[in-house]
Amino acid sequence: QADNEHFYCFGCGVGGDLITFVMKAENLEYMAAIEKLAAMAGLRIPDEGGKRAGPKIDRTRLTELNTAAARFLREALFSPRGTKALAYMTQRGFTRLTLMRFGIGYADSSWDSLSQHLLQEGYTLEEMKSTFLAGQAKNGRMFDYFRNRIMFPIFDPAGKVVGFSGRFLGTPGEQDRKYFNTADTPLYKKSRNLYALNFAKNARTGYLILCEGCPDVVALHQAGIRSAVATLGTSITSEHARLIARNQYAKTVYTCYDSDQAGQEATKKAIDKLNEVGVPVKIIQIKGAKDPDEYIQKFGKSSFDRLLSDAAGHIEFAFSNIRQKYNIEYPEERLRFVREVCTLLSTLSSDLDRDVYIQKLADETGIHLDILRAQVNKNVKQTIRKIKKERTREDMQKNAGYSDHINPDRMKYPTAIKEESLLGLFMLRPEYLNQSNIKDRLKPDIFLCDFHKKVIGIMLDLTKENDHPDFTALSPYFTPEEMGKIIGYKVKREVLIDQGEKVVLELLDTLEEAAFKNTKMTDTSPQGMLEAIEEIQKQKVGNKE
Repeated sequence: QADNEHFYCFGCGVGGDLITFVMKAENLEYMAAIEKLAAMAGLRIPDEGGKRAGPKIDRTRLTELNTAAARFLREALFSPRGTKALAYMTQRGFTRLTLMRFGIGYADSSWDSLSQHLLQEGYTLEEMKSTFLAGQAKNGRMFDYFRNRIMFPIFDPAGKVVGFSGRFLGTPGEQDRKYFNTADTPLYKKSRNLYALNFAKNARTGYLILCEGCPDVVALHQAGIRSAVATLGTSITSEHARLIARNQYAKTVYTCYDSDQAGQEATKKAIDKLNEVGVPVKIIQIKGAKDPDEYIQKFGKSSFDRLLSDAAGHIEFAFSNIRQKYNIEYPEERLRFVREVCTLLSTLSSDLDRDVYIQKLADETGIHLDILRAQVNKNVKQTIRKIKKERTREDMQKNAGYSDHINPDRMKYPTAIKEESLLGLFMLRPEYLNQSNIKDRLKPDIFLCDFHKKVIGIMLDLTKENDHPDFTALSPYFTPEEMGKIIGYKVKREVLIDQGEKVVLELLDTLEEAAFKNTKMTDTSPQGMLEAIEEIQKQKVGNKE
């Protein structure tokens, strides 16, 4: 709604202002969204000491800090301190040119060499903590988080260093993880970043190859396969999938995970997440090696290219996995195989896809096509009924308020709807908050829902700062989902005719009475309840006067 300068999705309930929209669409934090909008408009954000929803974060300086750290670590790899680390990487087949291109470095075994260097460069301990480079022991001494590790800088799509992945050099002990990655920071979110996407997005092959770790990606790039990326410390997430789909980084994604059980589970998850956003998936199955890095070393690029061209689609992959579970020479196992495949095929939305694999199933089992089609169609109907039943249940819960995770008090207090209505009115007519007959009665305590207490409290604070508050300024204090809830209150009020002062006062009467009952009804004796009722009546008379 351009005239009201906000958006609201009636499907998922997300809403807010332009900043919230960019946060949600681009997976950005609040200040990052502002910086993006400012850059789009050709504006510079002034460095002012005004109020903000949290501690001030200088993202540019933190990026410079990460860059300084990466430079120091890279120099360490090619210094006498990094002799052992460089020999290890050379033994694994990585060339000096590749190491330089990816900025790979080395964090030595000393307690604080990186943090001491960064202090000399003018950076503070707090800045190092905020980028997950250093910490502080109980005795006050600084220590580096990354020690005795091969260091892989993580770049964002624009090529800025946002974090690091460290591979332990040698045999990890009980307290030494093999891989240790930057935790979530103001610059880096593991659920949103893909390693080497800054290189892969420029390959323009139309596809991405999704690997598990940094060495796999570097090995593929060195071999001339420039579309490889990796998730870091996590399986693929919905944010990763949306990032790929929204920015059209790939028309197809090839998964190339390790051949172990964990790799197979990661493959299944990737198929689900990418299918949700409409990105086709093909599965590269590594044979004769444990991972892509080892495969490239053993068999070379031409063999990997063949794996790429032979990669199966996700339906074929699932079909083959089911097939491997059963010996269809035995009737009972053949029946279990058919039932499981029919269940799989019933989940496909395309009739053509279903028919192709029904034919394949008939060829493998010798069962007549008509029988298999009937079974699949029966499963499809059952699946549709199940989905409809589940959606009906969810809609009923949603309408009743049971699934309200933002305001879980909604079902607890009957006046919650009145609170929503009043907040919606204030969103539409913020000038009411400056009227003495309303402002003097308006206190957060008359709202019984904790979420609504927070909303009205911030509204009142903003009104103190500005006689004509703009409630788009609520965004820094709430998540996009919470903003969606608040904007929803406004949208529901907009369709009503009467938005007058009388409605506000009547709603205040109702909330004050409910709040008073809530506090006074603790004495459930007849005398206590009688006194409480008399107090409520007196208060109502006083409000009318």
